[in-house]
Amino acid sequence: MNISPLNQRRIANFKANKRGYYSLWLFSILFIFSLFAEFWANDKPLLVSYKDTWYYPVVKDYSETTFGGTLDSNADYRDVYVAGLIQEKGWILWPPIRFSYSTINYNLTVPAPSPPSADNWLGTDDQARDVLARVIYGFRISILFALTLTISSSIIGIITGALQGFYGGWVDLLGQRIIEVWSGLPMLFMLIIMASLVQPSFWWLLGLMLLFSWYELTGLVRAEFLRGRNLEYVRAARALGLSDSKIMFRHILPNAMVSSLSFLPFIFTGAIGLLTSLDFLGFGLPVGSPSLGELVAQGKNNMSSPWLGLSAFFTLGILLTLLVFIGEAIRDAFDPRKQ
Repeated sequence: MNISPLNQRRIANFKANKRGYYSLWLFSILFIFSLFAEFWANDKPLLVSYKDTWYYPVVKDYSETTFGGTLDSNADYRDVYVAGLIQEKGWILWPPIRFSYSTINYNLTVPAPSPPSADNWLGTDDQARDVLARVIYGFRISILFALTLTISSSIIGIITGALQGFYGGWVDLLGQRIIEVWSGLPMLFMLIIMASLVQPSFWWLLGLMLLFSWYELTGLVRAEFLRGRNLEYVRAARALGLSDSKIMFRHILPNAMVSSLSFLPFIFTGAIGLLTSLDFLGFGLPVGSPSLGELVAQGKNNMSSPWLGLSAFFTLGILLTLLVFIGEAIRDAFDPRKQ
């Protein structure tokens, strides 16, 4: 694949920022690791061999009768009785962490929240759920939520800014007044009020946050289109009879995307922080969901269990630090002053 000299310079500038370059690699490894959370932390085995037949409980449910039990319900592989039936005529391959994010450890020797141990590497929360498993699943849902919100809000913001900047006049004036009023609303308080009216789900909460985040890129794109709509190459495209949509998205938008791309990691970081804040206050994801904000609240409510607060602090600190470093490297990559 041929890469233009301009993009080669941008890639070189990105790699020159060692802090951002290695942060991208580390973030990518952690994200890919979390995508397969079910294979690292689960209360179901990865593989079961029973009577020379292989079963895959991590991807398919099996009844207890499949392994010689008496109940027709889903097998509880952590149950000593079921595990004994399987091991009599086969074996079980468990994931490294034998707990899912909602699994309750009934075998604790001390009251919950329990400190780190050989079974629970980061201890348990006040409901006897494994903290490390909840961190892995919470990391994944935070990244996927922020990624979806960033892409959706960026698409709406870019289109809105492009229309304002390209057409100007009443379109720009009306759009700016709407954005001024909308951006003046206290976003966190509005989200709390709206989230308190219903029990929010992942998509419902995403829609609410999208209402108050779509305009973050509008100003940048609008300024680029206002500057570029009267340039010579745009006038030449008009003279050739190209439609407004082709001029906007084929000729002006690529130039406007330079400033937009350098801003995306910071929007991404803000989305994670906002979701964590809502979960911490109890207005975020449904109760029981693996949430970093809920883990922060657990640390606040259980001051005598420092492993809860420290787990949340280091997870959020590392995640947000990596994203900020990546954003700085992308900003350097698109900076025309960097040679």
